Amino acid sequence: MDTPKSKKIEIILPAYRMHTQSFINVLDGISEEDALKRIENRTNHIVWMAGNFVNMRYGMALVLGIQGEDPYNELFFQGKALDENIQYPTLAELRENFHDISAKVYQKLRDVTDEELDEIFEMGMNIPFVTENKLNFLGMGIGREDYLCGQIGLMRRILNYPGMKYDMDENLTY
Repeated sequence: MDTPKSKKIEIILPAYRMHTQSFINVLDGISEEDALKRIENRTNHIVWMAGNFVNMRYGMALVLGIQGEDPYNELFFQGKALDENIQYPTLAELRENFHDISAKVYQKLRDVTDEELDEIFEMGMNIPFVTENKLNFLGMGIGREDYLCGQIGLMRRILNYPGMKYDMDENLTY
């Protein structure tokens, strides 16, 4: 594994790379049609979950100073509620955006300094034990990605797909 400039980011890098692989694996084989199904009109669909995951990567990019905005930001920013009247992007479109932004974020994670990670980044959480800085935003982003992969994994099973595999693509370097 690449050695990051910041010791503080060492715990984030392996999780980030595992989430990259998990995102690919959890969506493997899901049809575009099934990706838009909801359970009893109470759940988000897989496209929304995947879009929110990709949007989290764009949020990390923003915090790290990477230029570019999620082309579907208005649909997913801050977990915006699913709107059944909106046409959402396809899984294929989301995968393309995911790969584009994820490689850039990974490179910046390797290069970020402790000083940059300590910079204030106001999240508006107002929780006394959470310092609102860039490092904590990245950590919370990793947590959000965990949650979304779990949700998609559950939807896989509900829609009669096999459980997610944990295969690793060693050529995937981000």
